[in-house]
Amino acid sequence: MMALADSLTAPVNKVIPFSLVDGPGSRCSIFLQGCNIACKYCHNPETQNLCVACGLCVEQCPAGALHKQGKQVMWNKDACVQCDTCIHVCPHKASPKIERLTPSEVFEVVHSYQPFIRGITVSGGECMLHPDWMRELFSLCRGAGLGTLIDSNGCVPFWEHEDLLEVADGVMLDIKAWDTDVFKRLTNGDASVVKRNLALLAEHDKIEELRIVVVPGWNDPEETIAGIASTLGSKIASTKLKLIRFRRFGVVGELADAESPTDERMVELEALACKAGFGTVELR
Repeated sequence: MMALADSLTAPVNKVIPFSLVDGPGSRCSIFLQGCNIACKYCHNPETQNLCVACGLCVEQCPAGALHKQGKQVMWNKDACVQCDTCIHVCPHKASPKIERLTPSEVFEVVHSYQPFIRGITVSGGECMLHPDWMRELFSLCRGAGLGTLIDSNGCVPFWEHEDLLEVADGVMLDIKAWDTDVFKRLTNGDASVVKRNLALLAEHDKIEELRIVVVPGWNDPEETIAGIASTLGSKIASTKLKLIRFRRFGVVGELADAESPTDERMVELEALACKAGFGTVELR
């Protein structure tokens, strides 16, 4: 296992040592770079793509923390002042501030926090673009007594990676929309994959929580709640649903100036979800 772990790398955008919002208890959250969809309300658009080395960020970095080496932009972590100029000027929704790390290298970081955390959560971008890497990291963490969660948009087929699910405690799954056309318009992704993943995760008791971001005029939370309830059946009683109010902080493009849903709207959806039978409904 260690040989394979040492041969794999993933683009790590950042590691948050202690988080209370990425699963139960205090967790270390690992964010990977790159996504397979493009949500119009994405709050971290700089995580969507990998750097194409256009060099624009190199020219404008005030700290001189970036330089080109062949066809790559190299990041000097020690020189960086975290001003995020590189992210703001990038026209490709990417970041040069990533590190390609092996599962073993990330585990060494995680292990240093172990007395203070309950487990890890791997997110993105979309972490399911790196299933083999996650499987090796999760195996290392479970061997050390740490919990393991996946934070996913659900657009990668989990049924092709059941070996990963075996070493994952659960999945925090975003349900962006239910209607196929609405989903496509909002994310440029395929809702059918998410629906099939939802059913599979329910069957294997791997749902940690489900999340719906409420975006006025852009998605269909009532239909999404009903669709989830129909899919889960009796398992809805043990399922946590998080209803998240859209906020435009960090958003670029069409929704940069969009309004958040009202308190009344969120409470209305909360009541609908409770009536549908969700075991826990949380507003954020």
